[in-house]
Amino acid sequence: MSTKVVSVYGYGRFGKVWADILAENFQVKVFSRRGLRPEEVSPGIEIASESGIYDCDALFFCVAISSFEEVLKKSSHHCNKGTVFFDTCSVKVFPAKWMKKYLPEGSTIIATHPMFGPDSYLQTERQLPLVMCNVNADQETIEEWADYFKSKSLQVEIMTAEKHDQMTAYSQGITHYVGRVLADLDLHPTLIDTLGYKKMLEVIEQTCNDSWQLFLDLQNYNPYGEKMRESLHEAIERVNLSLNK
Repeated sequence: MSTKVVSVYGYGRFGKVWADILAENFQVKVFSRRGLRPEEVSPGIEIASESGIYDCDALFFCVAISSFEEVLKKSSHHCNKGTVFFDTCSVKVFPAKWMKKYLPEGSTIIATHPMFGPDSYLQTERQLPLVMCNVNADQETIEEWADYFKSKSLQVEIMTAEKHDQMTAYSQGITHYVGRVLADLDLHPTLIDTLGYKKMLEVIEQTCNDSWQLFLDLQNYNPYGEKMRESLHEAIERVNLSLNK
């Protein structure tokens, strides 16, 4: 796979880290709608034009889900059928559906969720999880890319988009939701913090270090997010009512 040309559409904080990871093994080119200066891009990575980014063996869309459908609509007439297409959104049902709808008929599509951000990837020992959802790739392509991700010391989990969103609504989604709620309380360290309180403050720091847009996307574009929030508020109400008995 070392001779492949791999493109990254989107060069925010995660797109930059992802491009750097891929550049260890591939010829990588990147594009950002905001424009890029050479000093912003790691050495050896090519800055491509919006039309030139699609001339590649594999393309990773590293854009927010709130803008992803529009990017796909705009991209569809540039895309090559022989390219393997990936998204990296934090939810999977909608991106998988959109890629199948807007990319050229017969395209090879794999929906992915690298379940880490720039901070955790750079600061944590590897074996961070990465989910792959096969939209319409053959088994050989799935295995080839799964082996590649594993070679980067990532924990690859293959599942359906529906299963991913069900699981993350009650793991990632609820964590970000609770983190934002706690942040709204304006909590601060004290002189007598318990270990549990310190860990709660860590949740606030971790979740609120991500963008507000990511928080909105995790909540609004996960089909199971509303049910998770309803269940959480019902549980809070039950506990609260138990105090009056």
